[in-house]
Amino acid sequence: MHPLRRLPALPLLLLPHGSTPRRILATGASAASPLPWPGLHAWRRASPSDLRSWGPHGPCAPDTDDTGPPEACAAAGNGSSLAEMGALVLSTADPLAKAQLTHAAFSQWATGGLPVGLARAPDHPARPDKPLVVTQKEITTHKAMGVPLNAYMLHNLAHVELNAIDLAWDTVVRFSPLQDTLGDGFFADFARVADDESRHFRWYSQRLAELGFRYGDMPVHNLLWRECAKSSTDVSARMAVIPLVQEARGLDAGPRLVQKLLGFADHRSADIVAKVAEEELAHVSVGLFWFLKVCQMMGRVPGATFRDLIKEHGVVMKGPFNYPSRDEAGIPREWYDENFKHEAASKLSEVHDRLACVVEMEKENAS
Repeated sequence: MHPLRRLPALPLLLLPHGSTPRRILATGASAASPLPWPGLHAWRRASPSDLRSWGPHGPCAPDTDDTGPPEACAAAGNGSSLAEMGALVLSTADPLAKAQLTHAAFSQWATGGLPVGLARAPDHPARPDKPLVVTQKEITTHKAMGVPLNAYMLHNLAHVELNAIDLAWDTVVRFSPLQDTLGDGFFADFARVADDESRHFRWYSQRLAELGFRYGDMPVHNLLWRECAKSSTDVSARMAVIPLVQEARGLDAGPRLVQKLLGFADHRSADIVAKVAEEELAHVSVGLFWFLKVCQMMGRVPGATFRDLIKEHGVVMKGPFNYPSRDEAGIPREWYDENFKHEAASKLSEVHDRLACVVEMEKENAS
């Protein structure tokens, strides 16, 4: 038996292998911590962004009608709910069609044209014939491939964003049976995340084309989707593994990638990466919001639950960490930094020792 399933409060948000969710209400739940990031409200209320091209001075609307590939246009009218549209995106192999269908689905949802609905998520998202998928050990350097560093980096980032589109839609579709428990806001948030990621993929694809490449020209690995599969039946694990680990890594890596691109004298690509990293803050923050909310529903302590889930699912926390961005998103450092946790525990122990000495001194003085 799954070790966490023995906990009486947890079945509220677990999807059994059959897939009818159990709705056992938790008792004794503590209040979730407040979310410190001030931009969440504005992010949620913003209209779907049509700034899906990258102009001379940053994001802009496409010069031409952005209808996307014909199959995206045909598929856009086939879904009667947000979950069904998400399942269509997951079943769409062409990356640009996937991005365009995502934008169409979220735009329709934002105008009130779709209910959340119910759909079944495929085991794996559809993928094009290229890029070639290899193991992580088989990925070679840009020098070995004979491609410029900036194009190599942008291709890797485009692959991350393509996976991020599917990861967000998989969250919407896979957990759609829990709509009554989670509420419409959960699905609205992750559909919005998917739309953001689709825009990021478009920016990277455009820049690759400007450099004479396209997505699919270089091999990629499938590590990102394997991480998603680890959390396919437990919404608390999904929040921990994807937004609070995978997307938080984007906060860590963004500034380093920007500096590499600037060192390569590619300021245009650096500007795109910096903008994407800035927008990823919302995705980490909204993931934290729902992780805290789910922990509240289950009556679980968030920090201990996060560490338990990460350990259980074999997720490795790798530094160096971008503490300012993680702090802004609201992730407590002791959740992910063992050194910080040990340092905090040591300081707390010192405080306790000092208090004990004070108490003893007061006793002696009183006698």
